[in-house]
Amino acid sequence: MRREDSGTPAARPHVLASDDLLRGGKIVEIRHNGEVYRLQATRLGKLILTK
Repeated sequence: MRREDSGTPAARPHVLASDDLLRGGKIVEIRHNGEVYRLQATRLGKLILTK
């Protein structure tokens, strides 16, 4: 088990399916620290995150 510097076990990342984020669309905007990012699915099934 990997541990962080604090001596506590590392938390597992929360996993979301891209389909759940995109909800049938190709683009979703994500607000983070006062900035808006755009997550886009390509025709080839890749994901692109831009600011």
